[in-house]
Amino acid sequence: MAADLPLKLLLITFAGFVNRDQARLIAYLLEENRVFRKHLGKKRLRLNDAQRRRLAVKGKPLSRRLLDKVATIVTPDTIMRWHRWHPARL
Repeated sequence: MAADLPLKLLLITFAGFVNRDQARLIAYLLEENRVFRKHLGKKRLRLNDAQRRRLAVKGKPLSRRLLDKVATIVTPDTIMRWHRWHPARL
């Protein structure tokens, strides 16, 4: 058991670094999306079916609360509607 301790500490340290890098990446991408959205202003994006399907598939596993925080080009309701619509259609 005592021999497992260094390995566990190493894994915990590694997981901490990975988690920190992921958090930084997510924060950057969220800010990039905000800048992009501000640049677009009131212009409406035209997404094709493949783009809608990709957003629906990636957005479905996320909670509504999380989608409220991260969804910048469409509303969480739109993502959920696409998810119901696209698997049946595509």
